[in-house]
Amino acid sequence: MAQYIQDVHDVARMIPPGRVTSYGAIAKFLGLGSARMPGWAMYQTVSGHDIPAHRVVNSKGELSGRHHFATPTLMQELLEAEGVQVRNNKIVNFKEVFWSPLEILN
Repeated sequence: MAQYIQDVHDVARMIPPGRVTSYGAIAKFLGLGSARMPGWAMYQTVSGHDIPAHRVVNSKGELSGRHHFATPTLMQELLEAEGVQVRNNKIVNFKEVFWSPLEILN
């Protein structure tokens, strides 16, 4: 299980600043079926690590993991600091800032 968590974290580290991906995109890239497992793995060690967990959202572009941060607004603040627009806990231009891990294979 530790390798799985490491793999999810490694993919998250590849997300460029100002871009976001989804739990499902990470699951697809790693050959896993469910988006729930990357979500679980992502938030096992968010605090105090170099994992840009704020760049991982749900498939609708919603900041569904925001409650796992030190404050409920920190995820949005981190995204906005990178130029990502957020309104009502959702990425405004989700399709434009979405990054697929599959892009690194091309």
